[in-house]
Amino acid sequence: MKLKNSTITEFVLLGFHELPSFQLGLFFIFLAIYVATLIGNSLTTCLFCFYHHFHRPMYIFLCNMSVLDMSFSSMVLPKLLDIFLTGNNVISYNGCMTQVFFFVLLMVTEYLILAAMAYDRYVAICHPLRYSHFMSLQVCSLMSWMSWTLGFFEGIIYAILFSSCRFCDSNKIDHLFCDMKPLMMLSCSDTRTIETVIHGPSAAISFFPSGMTLVSYIYIISTILKINSKEGRHKTFSTCSSHLTVILLFYGTLFGMYLRPKSSFSMDQDKVFAILYAGVIPMLNPLIYSLKNQEVKDALRRIKKQILTNL
Repeated sequence: MKLKNSTITEFVLLGFHELPSFQLGLFFIFLAIYVATLIGNSLTTCLFCFYHHFHRPMYIFLCNMSVLDMSFSSMVLPKLLDIFLTGNNVISYNGCMTQVFFFVLLMVTEYLILAAMAYDRYVAICHPLRYSHFMSLQVCSLMSWMSWTLGFFEGIIYAILFSSCRFCDSNKIDHLFCDMKPLMMLSCSDTRTIETVIHGPSAAISFFPSGMTLVSYIYIISTILKINSKEGRHKTFSTCSSHLTVILLFYGTLFGMYLRPKSSFSMDQDKVFAILYAGVIPMLNPLIYSLKNQEVKDALRRIKKQILTNL
């Protein structure tokens, strides 16, 4: 759809247009993923919020992670399901800019929350006697609010930057949602300001939590290796293994999306990474945390027992 010298009011998300005969099957697959994501993360959020036993620093961060997972899936999957079922792949200009805002907000916030969780594990393992001093509920709540606030302001900046772009050659986005990379490729105006922000302030903001996470785990692993007994090392490592698994999934997916060399760029690969980040990982995160956390498993068993008793 050519739009020479015109201002567009809507975009067309192509989604998986190259698989026309699989649209209905994809609908049911992603519907199952979305429902599982909402159920799993809602359950863990309610568990951490309403059970006084879980009102501890680590679970504040886990509650934030569940909210982030539900939010990101809800930003991408409902519209994708609509495309699969009805073929309505049009998204308004304002809707597209809203997706840009929420994508940046959630991505930056998750970076920071994961870094805060890494610091939490570092203090718990390397300085256990001082844990309550460094990681009080007030400190963890403040770290969470600061993460969301910084993510909010960076989301505003990117939404403003992309709103100032002109799109005059085409309005077709070969992606699953209004991601920054395809929008920059689509824009016919100068995007050097956006690229400067991405490789300047945004890179610095990303480097801080990434560096904090890396340094925290260097100290954690060093401390674990100093433990004499094999059982002690295993028990200590198990307290941070779920968080480390989520970090590897998160960073692996994002690095695959945004740090691949241009020579190997493929929009089809970007779609796969987007599905992993928006659908599969948010669905798996509650399982990763609950399956590796005995307290969570015990609480879920008590809830199940209460439900069966009431029935």
